Amino acid sequence: MGLVEGPGGLGQGGAAATLSEGDGRDGEGKYEEYGYNAQLSDRISLDRSIPDYRPKKCKQLTYPEDLPQISVVFIFVNEALSVILRSVHSVVNRTPAHLLKEVILVDDNSDSGNGCGLAYISFFSQ
Repeated sequence: MGLVEGPGGLGQGGAAATLSEGDGRDGEGKYEEYGYNAQLSDRISLDRSIPDYRPKKCKQLTYPEDLPQISVVFIFVNEALSVILRSVHSVVNRTPAHLLKEVILVDDNSDSGNGCGLAYISFFSQ
């Protein structure tokens, strides 16, 4: 699949990402399948840095340390694996570990039946 892990890869800092001319061969089929350029999505780092767009007042807020744990639920249907994994990485990387109880993925009857994402998440959360 060619997923990029770690801080390298396209899309760092929220910068626009594009594929070079020779990279677009397989992209048309993925675009038809997902409705967006999934081939490009596969090249964007799972752990990319993104700007903090919160309003200044929100950045200045402080929160108590003893907040309850949360469960994050992603419901998806016919989604490219790279998009799901990048979302999970984003939650795990940006949520204080003591607050994140679990990440739950719910496949709402996707056509592909691609179970490899769930195996990855099980491994990732251990």
